[in-house]
Amino acid sequence: MSAPPVLRLLGQFRLELDTEPVELCRNGQRLLAFMALRGRVSRTVLAGTLWPEVTEGHARGSLRTTLWKLPRNQPPLIGCCGDVLLVTPDLRVDVHTLTRTALGVVEGCGPPPGVHPPLSLLTSEDLLPGWDEDWVLMERERLRQLRLHALDALAEALVGQDRPALAMEAAWASVHAEPLRESAHRALVAAHLAEGNIGEAVRHYEAFSRLLDEELGVEPSPRFARMLPVRPGDPDGHAALPLFR
Repeated sequence: MSAPPVLRLLGQFRLELDTEPVELCRNGQRLLAFMALRGRVSRTVLAGTLWPEVTEGHARGSLRTTLWKLPRNQPPLIGCCGDVLLVTPDLRVDVHTLTRTALGVVEGCGPPPGVHPPLSLLTSEDLLPGWDEDWVLMERERLRQLRLHALDALAEALVGQDRPALAMEAAWASVHAEPLRESAHRALVAAHLAEGNIGEAVRHYEAFSRLLDEELGVEPSPRFARMLPVRPGDPDGHAALPLFR
């Protein structure tokens, strides 16, 4: 039995048939990527999205040509049902794997104790870097937000499992992706506190507080301050550490 087709959209576009990479023209890549993200699309919507600056007739002609140039796979990568085009359910798409994993973490179905958390997947490359079409930008931002929520939730779950070192890795990944996101910093401070490193927790809080003041002119939330067993800014405390390691 042949291997299912695989489409990689995180990082550079890559289509694999029978585990071998297949070259596609630019329009073929755009069409397959859009269809893989949507699942099913009408010909009118697809043509208008991929070729928005030409007449409808020209756009539909470009769509027919691009579909004809796709690999002759069995079953075909793109099927049709009237005016609707559908992606074969056999196609394995890395974006869908990421989405399922991230949603599972957010919904509280993170890794059980002893199982390595999905950090490599949650910190993988962005969707199709360098592609600047509106439909790519919107989906890229959706995935970025989903990853951030999943990393925060994963860090919290790992603290609860008494795995603070892995919790810090998840929290740091979220911090580096969005340095002004308080929830990521709260997760990192929670991991420090779980290890009993109160000084580290306070110094990180103070560094984040300075960053917020410099960038936005605001303070961390009262919820964040209440996490600390000592008052931040105590004159007897240590000098703040750099925010990023």
